[in-house]
Amino acid sequence: MRAAIVEAPGKVSVTTVPDPTPGPREVVVSVASCGLCGTDLHILQGEFAPTLPLVPGHEFAGEVVGVGRDVTELAVGDRVAVDPSLHCHECRYCRSGRGNLCERWAAIGVTVSGGAAEYAVAPVANCVKLPEHIDVKDAALIEPLSCAVRGYDVLSSTLGAEVLIYGSGTMGLMMLELAKRTGAAGVDVLDVNPERLATAGLLGCSRSAAGADELDRPGGWDVVIDATGNAAAIQDGLGRVAKGGTFLQFGVADYATTAVIEPYRIYNQEITITGSMAVLHSYERAAALFATGVLDPAVFISDRLPLDQYPQAIDRFKAGIGRKIVVEP
Repeated sequence: MRAAIVEAPGKVSVTTVPDPTPGPREVVVSVASCGLCGTDLHILQGEFAPTLPLVPGHEFAGEVVGVGRDVTELAVGDRVAVDPSLHCHECRYCRSGRGNLCERWAAIGVTVSGGAAEYAVAPVANCVKLPEHIDVKDAALIEPLSCAVRGYDVLSSTLGAEVLIYGSGTMGLMMLELAKRTGAAGVDVLDVNPERLATAGLLGCSRSAAGADELDRPGGWDVVIDATGNAAAIQDGLGRVAKGGTFLQFGVADYATTAVIEPYRIYNQEITITGSMAVLHSYERAAALFATGVLDPAVFISDRLPLDQYPQAIDRFKAGIGRKIVVEP
């Protein structure tokens, strides 16, 4: 089969590799689409993945074309979206229901071969069957949506909150869509990319700007979400949280990224600083939301490229072109 391979830090290509075979409780999925995200850039930089070479791709969906001998829940021909999470179910975090913090954390497309290929293997437990009205080529959006759902689980946002989101890429826009549906009184979006910011306006944000100074809210926002991972955005956002408010680190920052906090302000103003890591008990809910039309794939997916153009897709993503970029094997 054809697959994208991260061969070494900074080096990615598309080549032929052996077809996968399923274990007893696994299925083989013919990949219909595979999305790119910031995690893929970290893998390309040599972060996250313990060993290279690696087939990336943790946002994918497709059709089951092979099943292991002990699989009864799915059959060849079923269309599925795949939760990439691989938890050990044994460590203290897994046993306390915090599998996304697993001491042996792993994920399809991050630590083991993923969906940037014609075929991918997944545990049957990680597969969510798709209803007929969903185009399987759009269903790669379910995984990032499940991360956004997890973010709102962490926030436990109250009704009537004023929300500020840094970044109007795919994840920032998903956080915008969920904020609108979780009772926010207003959702403002910041981005230095005018094209992406225009999409936030199209999706109905309250206000949009290149910087928070352009918006009139001297008391700050009840909820501030960083969806960029950018050090300058994070630092600015920490200073925009209203008294009693919450800052959510949602974007994936480089390992070396740092920000300065003011402990007295956190204490005196009862500010909460928290984070949201990947997927936790949120994939099935994201799939259910997706089936109701919570996202418009025509808006969220800006580029559909063939698998052989995976290196070009990575270049477009790094350059900040478009919104969600998917490859379609």
